[in-house]
Amino acid sequence: MTDIKTSLPRIAAIVVAVSGLGLTGCNDTGADPKLQIGANPVLPPLQQYLLPPIRIATPVGWGSETPKVAQGLQVHALATGLQHPRSVYALPNGDVLVIESNGPKAPVFRPKDLITGVVQWFAGAKAKDANRITLLRDTNGDGIPDVRSVFLDHLNSPFGVALVGHDLYVANTDAIMRYPYQDGQTSITAEGTKLTDLPGGPIDHHWTKSLLASPDGSKLYVGVGSNSNVGENGLQAEYERAAIWEVDRATGAHRVFAGGVRNPTGLQWEPTTGKLWAIANERDEIGPDLVPDYLTSVQNGGFYGWPYSYYGQHLDPRVQPQRPDLVARAIVPDYALSSHVAPLGFAMSSGHGLPAKYESGAFVGEHGSWDRTPLNGYKVVFVPFKDGKPSGAAQDIVTGFLDANNHTHGRPVGVAVDRTGALLIADDVGNTVWRVSSANAAAPKPAS
Repeated sequence: MTDIKTSLPRIAAIVVAVSGLGLTGCNDTGADPKLQIGANPVLPPLQQYLLPPIRIATPVGWGSETPKVAQGLQVHALATGLQHPRSVYALPNGDVLVIESNGPKAPVFRPKDLITGVVQWFAGAKAKDANRITLLRDTNGDGIPDVRSVFLDHLNSPFGVALVGHDLYVANTDAIMRYPYQDGQTSITAEGTKLTDLPGGPIDHHWTKSLLASPDGSKLYVGVGSNSNVGENGLQAEYERAAIWEVDRATGAHRVFAGGVRNPTGLQWEPTTGKLWAIANERDEIGPDLVPDYLTSVQNGGFYGWPYSYYGQHLDPRVQPQRPDLVARAIVPDYALSSHVAPLGFAMSSGHGLPAKYESGAFVGEHGSWDRTPLNGYKVVFVPFKDGKPSGAAQDIVTGFLDANNHTHGRPVGVAVDRTGALLIADDVGNTVWRVSSANAAAPKPAS
């Protein structure tokens, strides 16, 4: 019998060819992505497909290469040889936690589920993962960790992490777990305590759960993605999904803080205004330039359209019956990042450590598209802020993940700012964490 791993690339090629058979007259070539960056993105007429177009970036690894950075910056590998690192978290003492994770095995309900699984495997999204957190420590300040240990193990598709005092919270795909933490420890062996359940399987379409503590530590905010593209698994499967939860840290009780956010993959506090901001992955399969993923402030009790509408009151005809009452109050996001860039990492600037032009703004890790020509994303961008709001075009600051032949060396996911102000980037295909610092900082020795 033919081994399934040797057959999958052939299957993927067939999937790509078949998926190009859209409805007559459809065009899967996108316009200039820059037209969809900012507060007023261009939104073309929607298209519908029998099967969505698929464009796979073939993973090839980094070899001796590294990402490219904007002028005034330098980049080096903080750690290599990881197992599908999806997010990073900087502890106050300078230690860095790397969350090595992947989604749980999802059931196949329709041909599209099988196609999606093949595509994710071929693109490196279903690579081996450890379901653990690795600690990195730089004891001599040279920019290279000399301590590396398994910090937490045997987790269930973890993604978000938050430290409040001596309590470390980990957002597994199905629950928030609390662990005792003491400054300086290199591993946690104590059993965790469940704070609250989170929507998990059996479908668990968007499995990542982003996590953020309130400034006073009394609440946790959790990004819970939808269980489908646009509700095709039934709205009963979407209960309290496509939402940002507010969880009481003392009791575990929760409420939906904001809804209609298809997949809120990153949460941050804007330091000037103290407002909650989020990045979100929008819906697919209505054209290469629909719908733009976005960065937005989050209003308490706000509704952002999913699944009934996008970017305010733009109706999605695939969703029936409609909810005009909800659509009427759908909030337009603050800032479009362009369509299908798949933002999965979000960090606000710390205001130090990098050149002055990065003093105020948001870093966004764009994992990259699979259903658009040409491919979009595959980079880290910086959105400048002024007076607590985006104030200009997104700037490419870390690129080189995707080459001219649609080969991907890696794919950026989670981002974080470390204690020195340097930017950390989890690369789940390159199995690396990259560190971006000012070009005038001392260059570290290569990672071993």
